[in-house]
Amino acid sequence: MEKFKITFYPDNKTIEAEKGKTILSAAISAGVYINSSCGGDGVCGRCKIILKKGLLLTQPTGRISLKEREKGFYLACLSTAQSDVQIEIPEESRLDLEKLTPEEIDIRLKGLYSESEEIESPKTALNKEIWTHSPLATKLYLELPTPTLEDKISDLERLYRQIHKLNDIPIMQTGLTNIRRLGELLRSSDWKITVTLGKRNGTTEIVLIEPGNTSFKNFGLAFDIGTTTISCQLVDLNTKKVLGTKAAYNKQASFGSDIITRIIYAQEVDGLEKLHHAVIDGMNQMTQELIHEHKIDLNDVNCILCAGNTTMVHLLLRVEPTYIRREPYAPVANFIPTIRAAEAGIKINPRGLLSCVPGISSYAGGDVTAGVLSCGLDNEKDLSILIDIGTNGEIVLGNRDFLISASASAGPAFEGSGLTCGMRSSAGAIQKVKINSEDLQVTYNSITAPGGLNIKPRGICGSGYIDIISQMFRAGLLDKNGRIKAINHRRIRNGEYGKEFILAFKEEASSTSDIVITEADIENIKRSKAAIYSAVSSLVNHMALDFSKIKKIFIAGGFGAYINIDNAISIGLLPDLERSKFIFVGNSSLSGSRAILLSYEAMKKANEIAKKITYFELSVEPGYMDEYMAALFFPHTDLTLFSSVK
Repeated sequence: MEKFKITFYPDNKTIEAEKGKTILSAAISAGVYINSSCGGDGVCGRCKIILKKGLLLTQPTGRISLKEREKGFYLACLSTAQSDVQIEIPEESRLDLEKLTPEEIDIRLKGLYSESEEIESPKTALNKEIWTHSPLATKLYLELPTPTLEDKISDLERLYRQIHKLNDIPIMQTGLTNIRRLGELLRSSDWKITVTLGKRNGTTEIVLIEPGNTSFKNFGLAFDIGTTTISCQLVDLNTKKVLGTKAAYNKQASFGSDIITRIIYAQEVDGLEKLHHAVIDGMNQMTQELIHEHKIDLNDVNCILCAGNTTMVHLLLRVEPTYIRREPYAPVANFIPTIRAAEAGIKINPRGLLSCVPGISSYAGGDVTAGVLSCGLDNEKDLSILIDIGTNGEIVLGNRDFLISASASAGPAFEGSGLTCGMRSSAGAIQKVKINSEDLQVTYNSITAPGGLNIKPRGICGSGYIDIISQMFRAGLLDKNGRIKAINHRRIRNGEYGKEFILAFKEEASSTSDIVITEADIENIKRSKAAIYSAVSSLVNHMALDFSKIKKIFIAGGFGAYINIDNAISIGLLPDLERSKFIFVGNSSLSGSRAILLSYEAMKKANEIAKKITYFELSVEPGYMDEYMAALFFPHTDLTLFSSVK
């Protein structure tokens, strides 16, 4: 295959590219980022480049004026090198993914971790149903027979015919851009090509046609877009192997810690645009880090599957979220058609696809659907509950006969946000705590650094806060309201926000100050746990059931696998049931997203689940506020509900 050198300025980066590869694709491979919101269809006109030396073959387009053409302007997505070329990228066409403020870099680094294995703890009991391996994007290597006088069907029909010989695909389509390039591409590649097939809204689309055999290079990304954090996995779509994992804070948090404040901010001038870029910049950054670490060409990342609550999906796609918070709380869309990733500003293969897990309602999104799919709750014979503990607490009650869901605004406390020494579950976070009731001696475990390295504690994550409050309550340090008792001890002192308990003195911590929990922190946690518990109890009561009928409780959330069930029950976060009924499922939203990325069968199942779930609006439930107020104590005002704690 003939190759040419392409040099990009002002980056001064050179790459060898096969004849027939677009300048836009070559730029991505070289780590040079050019604006292209249409995904290489030649309609947005944002990927303008200037040819300084060499020869380009291009397609005519109205997006380049005659004056611009005289100055050497071309569209990168429609142009291919016919010799060694030198390309200048003008300022208006540049997309600098590396230009981050110190604050942005700090936010990213605080929440990052990378693993070669999947995000699932040994305790995880996810749905083990084997889905047919049929990823969102597949690649086929084809050697087409050359045309003859006896076989002179068109190039496109020849391509379709060859694909049908290998795959029984009833409906197939492709775009005009591929058709325009097809004749020259087939002949310059000696009729040996690789096609990328994408499953798109009930049809199979020929997304991309490449010269030669690239079928072994096919990757996808699964995202869980949470209100507080974003998690991502890079997956080999051929082998189903998870190559790497990333997580980072959702930068939208700077515009508000919960979805309501972000919806309100979206109504400001450029508010929606800023929220949109906050999430896609983080996604693009994680993508760049993953492909760099695993030495993968960005052009070989062909699809993305996203799960998130309804507001997060609207902001990701730059869809107006205003009506989510206005009665009757109707979102613009719950079922989003598969689109080009470039339409949302996601930087993968320019023609790569993006699909979102279908949502249920304004406050129960695709993350709930993905969670149900991941747990297999919709297949359970017995009554089960899925509780996703996060900034937005989502609950699903049901079995194979029915599913009903509710949502509670728990706030970011269980993510470690908004608390004096809070942090997310990363290296140095205190996650397990015990307090000796005799001498108040504290022992704790912190999350180790990569490689199993023990480091001094830096703060407290969600599971750590649950342990601390439970242990303080058991040791007689807290009353039912969450007030710290006036005890003469060096670990208890008056602070800026009332009394505080010292968990780790600064001498034993990676900090310039003591690691503490304050009465304000406890109040924050109390309101969050009350929101979760009251939502669960209201849902059960609404269905005229009681907790004794529940056979399984799936606990999801970023820190779910680290929760001590006894401690969570003792503070009134979870119902007081047999401990064997609780099953940890970790990040079920990400697991479900990955399952759908790898199987079209799972995608169809997710659509069925989303249609099956009935959403229960707590705000109009007469008894919900009473349930919430009753839960604003440790563990609850009605101790008969917590007999083991009593």
